[in-house]
Amino acid sequence: MALIELNKVVKTYNVGCENELEILHGIDLKIDKGEFVAIVGESGSGKSTLMNIIGALDKPTSGDYILDGIAVAKAERDEMSDVRNKKIGFVFQNFNLIGRTTAQKNVELPMLYAGAGKAARQERANELLSLVGMSDRSDHQPSELSGGQKQRVAIARSLVNNPAIILADEPTGALDSATSRNVMDIFHTLHRQGKTIILITHSRELAQECPRIVTLLDGNIVQDDKKAPHGKEQHADI
Repeated sequence: MALIELNKVVKTYNVGCENELEILHGIDLKIDKGEFVAIVGESGSGKSTLMNIIGALDKPTSGDYILDGIAVAKAERDEMSDVRNKKIGFVFQNFNLIGRTTAQKNVELPMLYAGAGKAARQERANELLSLVGMSDRSDHQPSELSGGQKQRVAIARSLVNNPAIILADEPTGALDSATSRNVMDIFHTLHRQGKTIILITHSRELAQECPRIVTLLDGNIVQDDKKAPHGKEQHADI
């Protein structure tokens, strides 16, 4: 059974109005547990809209979306919030860290919303900051961190509730090439440890690092390439 399954997902804005606009035109997509998938497309391709649906930030206008056995498309607002907190770890281009709050507290925050106790939060945050090489910066606020350090804190935060998937939206977009390399290395390490990672990007170069590349164009999946173990690509029929 797929960890993520989208069936005939359509997303339309301004339904019933003169300026009605359909962005996604019946997306079918399955992602299995442990995959590292890049969803790539130029501006206007629909990848941000698709990301919002996969991340339970928005609902499809029609079609089904099942995430780890949960029918997200039919979920109520509170249930969608619960799905986001427990099933999805978000990593954003602009980091989305809380200012005047230490790296430690930023990482702990999703566990606080989940009702975890103080000792458990601190232990888990320490473990994850160590994983991303930020133990020596745990008491620093975002203003005292470089872009790469902020992103490593954000990655640690995305892992804190042991989510089913990590959803990374242009995670290297605000970083220089050397720092981007460091961030991608962390994702590769997490993938080797069995994490399911979805990378949203416009960069073909970054996408090429992923074992599977899903290409969007004008709200449709036009290509789905999965690299075989020996490195050659397998092209799915769309």
